[in-house]
Amino acid sequence: MITESRKEDVIKLCQTLVQIKSYSGEENQVAKAIKEYGYKRKVDEILTDDYGNILLVWNGDRPGPTILFDGHIDTVPVQEDQWSIGAFSGEVKDGKIYGRGTSDMKGAVSAMISAAINFVEDTSHSFPGKIVISCSVHEECFEGVATRMVSEKIKPDFVVIGEATNLNLNRGQRGRAEIVVETTGKSAHSSNPEKGVNAVYQMTKLISGIRELEVKKHEVMGEGILELTDIKSAPYPGASVVPSHCRVTFDRRLLVGETKESVLAPINNLIQTLQKEDPAFKAEAGYATGEERCYTGEIIGDERFFPGWLYDEQESFVQAPFQELNSIGLNPKLSHYSFCTNGSHFAGEAGIPTIGFGPSPESLAHIDDEYIEIDQLVKATAGYAAIMKALCTIKNNKESNYV
Repeated sequence: MITESRKEDVIKLCQTLVQIKSYSGEENQVAKAIKEYGYKRKVDEILTDDYGNILLVWNGDRPGPTILFDGHIDTVPVQEDQWSIGAFSGEVKDGKIYGRGTSDMKGAVSAMISAAINFVEDTSHSFPGKIVISCSVHEECFEGVATRMVSEKIKPDFVVIGEATNLNLNRGQRGRAEIVVETTGKSAHSSNPEKGVNAVYQMTKLISGIRELEVKKHEVMGEGILELTDIKSAPYPGASVVPSHCRVTFDRRLLVGETKESVLAPINNLIQTLQKEDPAFKAEAGYATGEERCYTGEIIGDERFFPGWLYDEQESFVQAPFQELNSIGLNPKLSHYSFCTNGSHFAGEAGIPTIGFGPSPESLAHIDDEYIEIDQLVKATAGYAAIMKALCTIKNNKESNYV
């Protein structure tokens, strides 16, 4: 499917990107390397937005859809002493490339870029529409927030998320939210606790009630998990003081169609019930917020609510790539992401027809001694080109069956 020279190109590009440390907010050097590579390979247009997302653009010779392939170039940090191979070495061993970001997701970014170069070369630049590779930033902090600027600039008709699918074709994902619940009590000396209201005791009542709430389920996406991830009291340390404040965070995995209001409603109803039972009970629920600085100096941030999404498997933008991937021998399964991706914006917020396809299984993300199999990297390169071919001639149905 891929010539030896093209195989060597994608391997070398993956190694180059992996060898550049690019934690969230520190993607400037890998962004520079991608732009230099794009200029060297004569990409039609290379754009950078305020957040630092890099957009590589190839223009067809006639009207057609704009197809956006998105892969993030930031990574989670490493503890280098936990790695048996250099975390930024890009070392090849036993048919694998090792290093932080190989599977999540510089391997996919390399495959996308290589596929676009191959596709444009094989078609002699004669294809309808436009191919755009989005090398996006700050995904590990805010899934989909940075890419709002991408879709505003590019206005894609179709989006392909390159997160790991083990070469299967995904048509949706669970979203996620970070819910913050706080109780407020009254401080007192711990030798006279009756004179105060212990916010931690109030919180334990609330947590018990939250654990009894019915868990939403979806026939495809599974359960809308609600799991406590941390708890903090104040003042801390509480030397001889009844805590007046308690804060907990819940990780909530979102299903299709859930909104900020609908997700908080059961918790807010429980708070109202407890307030009726105990006039001293005070609590409120909301979403965690975050703010970070991009390598461009721009500030990025928002509430941590990233929607889920799912499209019908019979949609033409699902079936055409599925059939094309089968035609080149990849034989993918139709599936969905169990984790959150930039698709939370493209599909979940903007309603842009979106699919997911990428090398490696999900389990290789964020691990020590992270790697990508060269066989998967090469097959993904062929797969992305096949998807480009499949989507180029599809008209965007603005009434896509979003389920």
